[in-house]
Amino acid sequence: MEEVLLWSIFACCIVKKKKRLEHIRGSVRSKWSRKWLLKRRDFSHIRLLSELRDEPNDWRNYLRMDMDTYIYLLELVTPHIKKENTCMRAAISPHERLTATLRFLATGRSYKDLEFTTIISKQSLSEIIPETCEAIYKVLKKDYLKFPKTEEEWMEVAAEFERMWQFPHCLGSIDGKHIRIVPPKGSGSYYFNYKKTHSVVLMAIANANCEFLYCDIGTNGRISDGGVINNTQFYEKLVNNELKIPKPRSIGSSNRVLRYVFVGDEAFAMRPDLLKPYRRETFTRDRRIFNYRLSRARRVVENSFGILASRFRIFHTSINLKMHNVDTVVLACCALHNFLRRKSPQNYTPPESMDQENISECTVQLGERCNPELVHDLQRGPRGHMLNNANGVRDHFKEYLNNEGSVPWQDRFITLNNEWRT
Repeated sequence: MEEVLLWSIFACCIVKKKKRLEHIRGSVRSKWSRKWLLKRRDFSHIRLLSELRDEPNDWRNYLRMDMDTYIYLLELVTPHIKKENTCMRAAISPHERLTATLRFLATGRSYKDLEFTTIISKQSLSEIIPETCEAIYKVLKKDYLKFPKTEEEWMEVAAEFERMWQFPHCLGSIDGKHIRIVPPKGSGSYYFNYKKTHSVVLMAIANANCEFLYCDIGTNGRISDGGVINNTQFYEKLVNNELKIPKPRSIGSSNRVLRYVFVGDEAFAMRPDLLKPYRRETFTRDRRIFNYRLSRARRVVENSFGILASRFRIFHTSINLKMHNVDTVVLACCALHNFLRRKSPQNYTPPESMDQENISECTVQLGERCNPELVHDLQRGPRGHMLNNANGVRDHFKEYLNNEGSVPWQDRFITLNNEWRT
């Protein structure tokens, strides 16, 4: 009886397996792709690009860079994104891969929408774009997103801040921004921030030329105050004195010895090596002047974020990608920002894109800043923690900037701007 039962079960399994195989055979696609996707040479935007060669302004608007810069970038990334043809189909060329990626970053369009202009399937774009972004970041970060590693390199950064913004011994301007995302399924409120959107935080340090020295992306938006900096490798090395920051020294002909510092806003806890403004309720004339001078140095990172979001409209959307791909896309944009700032600054960042300070009229004309609903600031917390000697370091800078380090227009500027805020 048992033997008959076993044979019945075995026969039943054979029948089910046979039906499953028949179902699979019946579902095999009869063609590789939809017919119109096979006509990429006829319909793709690549044909449009060939026409735009004679229209430099339109080419720049389309890919966010001039043709010479694009060709140079293509040469850099081609070894990392080139695929071999097979006996079954021709590979998508590096030119098509890079232009599709740049259009995605420049417009923020969905893969499905981009499919109709690139004539590349949505499934292929979902692999091509993250891969190309990773290649862009890989080839550019060494030369264009370089973090200082020696005292000499830090001093070059500080010299530029003093030359351009008259703030001595400044090693960089620090700020963080929330980058909106479509949260992963099942993430709940993990990425939910104080602006009632879902986001990850981009923490960055900018130099005097509005270029990023350091970028960290990935901290969830739920950590919405300055404490987000604690999750970065930069802060860990800063606390452990591993950044090779120059030792305090005098400034020019002055006998006053000042530390080398970073500057930030009220979102951060102040340290001896990270200065932030005085609070408004403690204002005196000297403190207002310090805040004004600090703000001139700190605004470079605000400009950097503003230009980044203006040129790459992906930041005007809620980025709908896997989380590791979100990080890759943001870092690629930051690397491209620095690359374009150096290769074609007049096209990428014309003068009107920067904050313009009118010294004679004591006014500031803001350049391209971020819409607060798109890429918004970290939440400003309460007074926050302050290390014991941090206040003394800030007071030393205040005294210097009000005496031998003063600039002729600072008193007039704060007098005509009674509601001045940093």
